Amino acid sequence: MNADKIHALEAQAHEISWFEATARQRLRWFVDAGSFEEFLGPAAREMSPHLPDFNLPEAFDDGMIVGRAKLDSKPVLIAAQEGQFMGGAFGEVHGAKLTGLLRGARDAKGPHVVILFDTGGVRLQEANVGELAIAEIMRAVLEARAAGVKVVGLIGGRAGCFGGGSLVAACCSALAISEQGRIGISGPEVIETNRGVEEFDSKDRALVWRTMGGKHRRLLGGVELFVGASIQDFRDAARSLLAQAPSLNLDVLKAEQARLEDRLERFGSCADGLDVWKALGAKDPAVIPGMAADAFIHLADTIRRPRYDAR
Repeated sequence: MNADKIHALEAQAHEISWFEATARQRLRWFVDAGSFEEFLGPAAREMSPHLPDFNLPEAFDDGMIVGRAKLDSKPVLIAAQEGQFMGGAFGEVHGAKLTGLLRGARDAKGPHVVILFDTGGVRLQEANVGELAIAEIMRAVLEARAAGVKVVGLIGGRAGCFGGGSLVAACCSALAISEQGRIGISGPEVIETNRGVEEFDSKDRALVWRTMGGKHRRLLGGVELFVGASIQDFRDAARSLLAQAPSLNLDVLKAEQARLEDRLERFGSCADGLDVWKALGAKDPAVIPGMAADAFIHLADTIRRPRYDAR
């Protein structure tokens, strides 16, 4: 591909919102033009065997797109969840496609893997097989990393990255997140339903984002990069993380454990995200939610370095 065409594609990608795009639109503009080759695409008709029992609509790709492509002319394996189909939730086929992709990377010891997360967790209609899928994926991620494969996760879709998806993300080599992105074991509505609105008001959007939003997760050190809202921003982040993310070894695991222990010690008494940000050294925590991406990235880099830098 010539330089002029690359610049033209990047200019278009700068204009396209990651949050607003579908999984296939993200893939189209994220990888090198024309390089994506899908495995088990819609023509294969690999759909959930369980959804018809509940009279629910199916998708020909079951909401999970997997394949190989090139990023800056370098080969990658890539997976993208469609958050607009059942909230990107994991089911039997959905999970099996990602597991197979990761095992293929492990067996071949490459290429590296990029996962475009957009998920509310496990499908209630496929709860048992969905939970098994999460366990298999987590194992596959760690086995791939142990074989020298980097697994990078990108989070910025409508569904966020919740439930089992957040556990998978935590196993990745490195993560990038946008302001619209959210990560949590339980989503706001789930917490409110089970513990009551007094515990967590899911309609309080400011509370949601300062508890599990992209800025908060970056400040806590749970993700390596905070990025802008465009597909090009995520493309740039993936390139950076693939180049810098550490290999999996005992020192890496010890450093991550130390980070989590430090987090409990420093923030265990904090009642709100604002308290956490103040404890981190932010002079005026109240302005953080309204900060532009560039200003926030500068702030985050001054008070909390990426996990792999701290090692």
